Amino acid sequence: MAKTALVTGGGRGIGAGIVDRLATEGWNVAFCGRKPAEEFAAHCAGIEAKYNVKALYVQADVSKAEDREKLLYAILEMFGSLEALVNNAGVAPQVRCDLLEMSEESFDRVMNINLKGPFFLTQRVGRYFAENHIQGVIVNVGSISATVASISRGEYCLSKAGVAMATKLFAVKMAEFGVPVYEIRPGVISSDMTSVVKEKYDKLIADGLTLQPRWGFPEDIGKAVAMLLRGDLAYSTGQVIKVDGGMEIGRL
Repeated sequence: MAKTALVTGGGRGIGAGIVDRLATEGWNVAFCGRKPAEEFAAHCAGIEAKYNVKALYVQADVSKAEDREKLLYAILEMFGSLEALVNNAGVAPQVRCDLLEMSEESFDRVMNINLKGPFFLTQRVGRYFAENHIQGVIVNVGSISATVASISRGEYCLSKAGVAMATKLFAVKMAEFGVPVYEIRPGVISSDMTSVVKEKYDKLIADGLTLQPRWGFPEDIGKAVAMLLRGDLAYSTGQVIKVDGGMEIGRL
């Protein structure tokens, strides 16, 4: 019987790459976003036809408690169970601005979606795993911005640093239930989020920003997530898997 994975923010960018890869490997896939469900009806049908799995899209904002409950209810109603959670949903600041000019509104928006939402969704799914004796898997999609300071989007960096600690916290708690928790830490990935700075990073990559001289792609992240959900690193809970082309290696 096929297992089911939930990928938040799975309708675009990195999330879509994760959904596609998991479906390729036989997972039933549920994914969510803030766009209306009818916009993804054909996409879900295409996934089902191509990979012979079930697919479900739910309109849900993970920063809202009622949407998190609605999301889990819809998944259990359609699939009967859930075996994996991939916290991928995230946003960049609507306006990149200097750290001394960042607004509280921007801070709250980014932190609510990028940190509060996945934290409490993990809490809810963690309870579900524990209560139903499911040895599932939880993966958080973080960012190199957890450790690399970018003063034009400080709220994003803070949110991803929080995701890194949340991974450790839940790895400790969920170990007693046999549920590993990981962080995938992408580098510069080609997506709609990074399209606004494409020219900047094209030049930086050409000048040696990454050891592997190319952009990362959503499928690179999808492959890493699939590896973790298969159990290939079963004795490594709480670990950070960097998918950044060697960007964070210090060099002289």
